[in-house]
Amino acid sequence: MISGIEEKVHPEKWIIPDRVRKLSTSIIREILKFSSQPGVISFAGGLPAPELFPLDIMKKVTADVIEKHGAASMQYSLSQGIIQLREVIAERASRLGSPSGPENILITSGSQQGIEMLARAFIDPGDYILTELPTYVGALQAFNFYQARYVTVDMDSEGMLIDQVEERIKTFHPKLIYTVSNFQNPTGITMSLERREQLVELAAAYDIPLVDDNPYGDVRFSGTPLPMLKSLGGDGVVELGTFSKTFAPGLRVAWMNAPADIIKTFEKVKQASDLHTSTFCQFVLYEFISQGHLDTQIERIKKDYMAKRDIMLGALEEHFPEGITWTRPQGGLFLWVELPKHMSAKDLLDKAVELKVAYVYGTPFFPNGGGDNTMRLNFSNASPEGLVEGVKRLGKLFKDNL
Repeated sequence: MISGIEEKVHPEKWIIPDRVRKLSTSIIREILKFSSQPGVISFAGGLPAPELFPLDIMKKVTADVIEKHGAASMQYSLSQGIIQLREVIAERASRLGSPSGPENILITSGSQQGIEMLARAFIDPGDYILTELPTYVGALQAFNFYQARYVTVDMDSEGMLIDQVEERIKTFHPKLIYTVSNFQNPTGITMSLERREQLVELAAAYDIPLVDDNPYGDVRFSGTPLPMLKSLGGDGVVELGTFSKTFAPGLRVAWMNAPADIIKTFEKVKQASDLHTSTFCQFVLYEFISQGHLDTQIERIKKDYMAKRDIMLGALEEHFPEGITWTRPQGGLFLWVELPKHMSAKDLLDKAVELKVAYVYGTPFFPNGGGDNTMRLNFSNASPEGLVEGVKRLGKLFKDNL
């Protein structure tokens, strides 16, 4: 190092644009910092159950990748993704009612990259995005970077209130409609078939891209399966999918399913970011699926999560005081709790952590403010014993602070 150079360098004076300085850190990541401490029962993150990761199968699959694909698995690859993986994803989408080919699929580094690419491709500062209220906080982070504004639509047990959508479109002219139609994050609510059909028709009538963020669609463990928005709306819908919830999040492999012409746009956007998603991880997913392991893995997950959901719901009934309500999801990883209006889930979090239990308070899921008396609980990651004990501790906390 040049002598005396450290005294001349002042990184704190480097000019960073306001739009970057104003970014907030993910509240979920921040809560995970202390909820991952020993002894803390965490309902905070959207973490899959690690004991369900197919580690033994992965030992064989990774060896098969090296044996079958050799140096190609370690090399640079197409920005759109390796053709083998895009073909099996397209085939699976077609089988589920959304006719697709590999030209419709772009592989991303997690669904979060897909959301960010959508924002980069469509959003100018000040543009409106129409979304449910509440909505996924990770999407808000991506959209906020591009200085989006939000027009929100209320929800009930059947999802977005469609009678509000057309009025919002006429007033605010949103660039995108963003929804999590299946087992929504954060509420766990699933949009009904009638509202799916109505939303698809409205998006088409006003020629607005309809984005269905669908990480949980395969994780239905009760109720009647519904057609995906993509199968109802065809090229009017951009669907985001991921292997993070059905396989393992650490591989960071997800995809976008969209019209081929729009995929070409997203491909250029991706090239400005990371050139391509991990070639090796893509081959691992391809081999895992082509060898028939994915459907078996999904069934394992569904059985485990249904049992955990039922345990949490039973504990809520037993330990939460009157005046508190919650959703009853038919799939996914989360349920949503509403406290009495005078209670603040944010203010109570520190007390909860003192009791060695953590959750995510609801306000970050409300882009225009509100939701102070709400919270999200994850049931996929804790043990059955932890689910009961954690809910019991929260129940005592809420009784003491009613």
